[in-house]
Amino acid sequence: MADEAKAKGNAAFSSGDFNAAIKHFTDAINLSPTNNVLYSNRSAAYASLHQYEAALSDAKKTVELKPDWSKGYSRLGAAHLGLHQYQDAVSAYKKGLEIDPNNEALKSGLADAQSAATASASRSRAAAPPNPFGDAFQGPEMWAKLTADPTTRVFLQQPDFVKAMQEIQRNPSKLNEYLQDQRVMQALGVLLNVKFKAHGGGDDMEIPEADSPPAPSPSHPAKEEVKKPEPEPEPEPMEITEEEKEKKEKKEKALKEKEAGNAAYKKKDFETAIKHYTTAMELDDGDISYITNRAAVYLEMGKYEDCIKDCDKAVERGRELRSDYKMIARALTRKGTALVKMAKCSKDYEPAIETFQKALTEHRNPDTLKKLNDAEKAKKDLEQQEYFDPKIADEEREKGNECFKQQKYPEAVKHYTESLRRNPKDPKAYSNRAACYTKLGALPEGLKDAEKCIELDPTFSKGYTRKGAVQFFMKEYDKALETYQEGLKHDAHNQELLDGVRRCVEQINKANRGDLSPEELKERQAKAMQDPEIQNILSDPVMRQVLIDFQENPKAAQEHMKNPMVMNKIQKLVSAGIVQMR
Repeated sequence: MADEAKAKGNAAFSSGDFNAAIKHFTDAINLSPTNNVLYSNRSAAYASLHQYEAALSDAKKTVELKPDWSKGYSRLGAAHLGLHQYQDAVSAYKKGLEIDPNNEALKSGLADAQSAATASASRSRAAAPPNPFGDAFQGPEMWAKLTADPTTRVFLQQPDFVKAMQEIQRNPSKLNEYLQDQRVMQALGVLLNVKFKAHGGGDDMEIPEADSPPAPSPSHPAKEEVKKPEPEPEPEPMEITEEEKEKKEKKEKALKEKEAGNAAYKKKDFETAIKHYTTAMELDDGDISYITNRAAVYLEMGKYEDCIKDCDKAVERGRELRSDYKMIARALTRKGTALVKMAKCSKDYEPAIETFQKALTEHRNPDTLKKLNDAEKAKKDLEQQEYFDPKIADEEREKGNECFKQQKYPEAVKHYTESLRRNPKDPKAYSNRAACYTKLGALPEGLKDAEKCIELDPTFSKGYTRKGAVQFFMKEYDKALETYQEGLKHDAHNQELLDGVRRCVEQINKANRGDLSPEELKERQAKAMQDPEIQNILSDPVMRQVLIDFQENPKAAQEHMKNPMVMNKIQKLVSAGIVQMR
């Protein structure tokens, strides 16, 4: 909706209806109050109406919302210039040029501001009469006036005319070089609010003279040539064909129908909303928003097939009209939502996911991305539900057991994996696959399966023996010991757990006695230094002081030994081979 209001504001501004432009930009700002472009556009509209205080307020808001956008400083400079705050204008333009040094609008604005500042200073020293021709070209409102007037608007599409006006704006004295250019003279008439007529029916244009004008004095040509401005009559409306007139009227009626449809939609009067949107579509087939709005109503009503048809029609028509990519993305997103609503099995989500992906290629909208992620998750969950079969899971696990006995570990992993796909809540399958991974040397995968096994059934002792075995092979003896001891809490007489504790204690005592070979010690220390827990202990200032006391202050060391937390950390360092007790 904010984009629509913005588009209306831009159209009104281009046609010279600045009050309407301000109204539309204000509507857009109410819908999107953090959009810096909207404040910038409204500032330009205010400046065109010479409401520079309001223009300054919007320009400041633009810079506040996006300080690294050069156009904001252009608006700020123009507002200051309109308020005759020349130094502030110079400062604003310079800040903008720091961001975008090659911006011609900023360069031109800076030149205007500096010229105005210099002229203001000169007038304060010597009250020279103002130059009405020079003032006519000053400030950004010059371009607004030329855009608003239908007789000069077409000239702005001609690069040589734009270049000539820029040169005159920078240096009004260059006007003399372009006196023979009818377009420049016509533009001067618009800026001075005077009417030019063809001289003798020819092509040359001149300012209409009084009945008995005095001959211009050679010594003061500029002063004598300037006549009192005459009010310019309102421009006559451009003639349009009956066909164009009819088309314009239909478009206006279509917009009214759309607004009525929107009002009915908000009241949940869906049947009325559909009638209005359908009428709008019949009146104007050049705007796909009528189609997408009707699709939204069908979606709310649960008429998903009708919604999808409208969305397809909107996309097709939008391609033909080269509509805004955001509008096409909106239609695709709406279609994807309808497809999700219709989905009954995992395969039904595939066209919805594909449609959301197409929408994202048109416009990467966060809402569409969320809908895509939700659809993918729903598809995955349904696939698991559809694939779930405990009986087949048990059969696959038994096949895996047979392969394990035959030492066919890769084949066993395949069967255990299929078993888990059929029943992802089976701790035995995770335990058995962990054993296979351990045999294959895939210790991280084995550890992950063992932990999942314990998570699913904390009382299953096999999970602790699998995890402890993996940690033992990874030479993390202190962690393995903790795992075996945790398992004994649930099964105190389990022989595998008891044997695991014994093996870990032997390895830890071996390190305590200093019986490790230099190679073993170096390997254990390198591995320990990768352990985050060991890193935290060594980086703790308190523990660093404790280690120093153990070396240099026996009395303090005895006090530390009474602290179980400190001794637990010391024991971890000893087990890791970082510290040796002698």
